[in-house]
Amino acid sequence: MTTTTPGTAPAPRRSWLREHSELGVGLILLALGVLVLTDALTMPVDLGQRGPVGPRTVPLVVGTGLLLVAVLLTVDVLRGGRGEAEGGEDVDLSEPGDWRTVLLLAGVFLGFAVLIGPAGFPVAGALLFWGAAYALGSRHLTRDPLIAAALSLLTYVVFDKLLGVPLPGGPLMGVL
Repeated sequence: MTTTTPGTAPAPRRSWLREHSELGVGLILLALGVLVLTDALTMPVDLGQRGPVGPRTVPLVVGTGLLLVAVLLTVDVLRGGRGEAEGGEDVDLSEPGDWRTVLLLAGVFLGFAVLIGPAGFPVAGALLFWGAAYALGSRHLTRDPLIAAALSLLTYVVFDKLLGVPLPGGPLMGVL
C-alpha cells in the first residue's frame, strides 16, 4: 500500500481509477441492464392477450444489449482503450465540475417527479422547464416562466390531445 506525505504525488490507486473512469459507465450500463431484465422477466403477461411478439420482447432485447455493451466497454477499458475527447470540445478537464448546476438540475427533476401527480403535467412541466433554464444560467425572470408555461402547455396538448398519450392534467384537467 502506498502512502503519501504532504507535497508528494497521489497514491497510484487513485491515479489508476482516474485513468479508468470509463469503468463507471460500464457499471451503470450493467446495473441498467440487470434492472431492465429483472423488470422484463417479472412482468405479468396474460398469454391470451399478447400477439406474436409479447410485451417482454423489447425489454429483453434492450436489457441484453445493455449487458453486452457493459461487458464490451469494460473489456476495452481494461485492455487500455480510452475514450478520446472530440476535437472541438472546449472543456477544461483540470477544472472541477459545476456541482451547483448539477444539484439544481437534480432538484428540478425531483420536484417534477413529485409534482406531476398532484399538480399535473402543465404545472409540473412549466416548473421543470423554468427550473432547468434557471439552473443552466438564464436569469430572465419575467420571460423564462412565460416561455416555460407556453412550452409545457404546448407539450401537454400535443401529447394528450393530438397524439392520444394521456398525461396527468391535474387541476387544469377540466380547463384544457
